[in-house]
Amino acid sequence: LPALIKAMRIQDKARGVGFDWEVKEDVWEKVKEEIEEFQNCFEVGNPIPINKEEAESELGDILFSLVNYARFVDINPEQALEKTNQKFIKRFNYIEAASKRDGKNWETLTLAEMDAYWEEAKNQ
Repeated sequence: LPALIKAMRIQDKARGVGFDWEVKEDVWEKVKEEIEEFQNCFEVGNPIPINKEEAESELGDILFSLVNYARFVDINPEQALEKTNQKFIKRFNYIEAASKRDGKNWETLTLAEMDAYWEEAKNQ
């Protein structure tokens, strides 16, 4: 099974035996705690984690906690992520098409130019 679906099933099983949070606010606090633990894996200004294995574990904890929160608010995280994937693809394709429309080579656009096209795409 894909990890996201497996996480959903694990959490459903835990809930089935009463091992669950009482309110969604507590789940969200756990998400924030996991994000903080992940951030602590990095030195300020350094994109490379101090300990990659620990950072990977903490990122997994974030994802697992977010899946749990999604369950609490009745959102299917697999569907939500796929919708976001499609939205990103559409906007990314817009950057390419709009830059061509404007006679620019999209591979040499500055980040600021790409951001401007991205904002246009969001308003489509």
